[in-house]
Amino acid sequence: MAELKEAVKRHWEADPCGAKLAGAERGTPEFFREVEQKRYELEPFIPDFAQFGRWRGKRVLEVGVGLGTDFVRFARAGAVATGIDLTEEAARLVRARLGHEGLGGDVRSADAEALPFADGSFDLVYSWGVLHHTPNTSRAVDEVRRVLASDGEARIMLYSRRSWVAFGLWARWALLAGRPWLTLADVVADHMESPGTKAYTEHELRRLFGGFRDVSFRHYVTPYDRRVAGPLASLAGPRLGWFLGIVAKP
Repeated sequence: MAELKEAVKRHWEADPCGAKLAGAERGTPEFFREVEQKRYELEPFIPDFAQFGRWRGKRVLEVGVGLGTDFVRFARAGAVATGIDLTEEAARLVRARLGHEGLGGDVRSADAEALPFADGSFDLVYSWGVLHHTPNTSRAVDEVRRVLASDGEARIMLYSRRSWVAFGLWARWALLAGRPWLTLADVVADHMESPGTKAYTEHELRRLFGGFRDVSFRHYVTPYDRRVAGPLASLAGPRLGWFLGIVAKP
């Protein structure tokens, strides 16, 4: 697992999530503005899921800050914001972004599977599209629960295996490649972003979040689903959406 984690880290060090959305020089205010605009155009359901304004004055941890677009929204809203990322590049860029906006926040490089915080430190742990990349996602979820206050909340997005995106990957890399014996999990692990990426069914997620007392799910149909299925992706409803939002209370 150590080798896989190092491969994941190398991938995101070289290509921070969302960096290709902007044409401006990386790390400049113009770069961050472009990234923010494009992120919420592509994924307009994020603000509703994150509920940024709800966390004013609350202790918020984001696991996997990426380029900090959601993180700065928490900070702008007045949250006491802490963020971690596996990569030094993401931590550096988000600290620069905070500086550009005159915002406070504690951002550091750390491992989601071993969070450097005491038990019960946060009112919210938020993570959007990150924990399916770490090799031991179960351990990371356990860490999320550990650092949450007893009345806290986790809001986490993970990929859904029974989705248009996963079916499209299977069609391209299994069926059309003459390897129909490959599973959806196989093609997601080998052909979606960093090595070893996972996608889940709701049944698997209920087990993964078994340490929480209250867990709910919401599927989101994404532009990435529509690239595969066209109008059918929306007509078929949300159940085959690539993004699966999880709200869990310890």
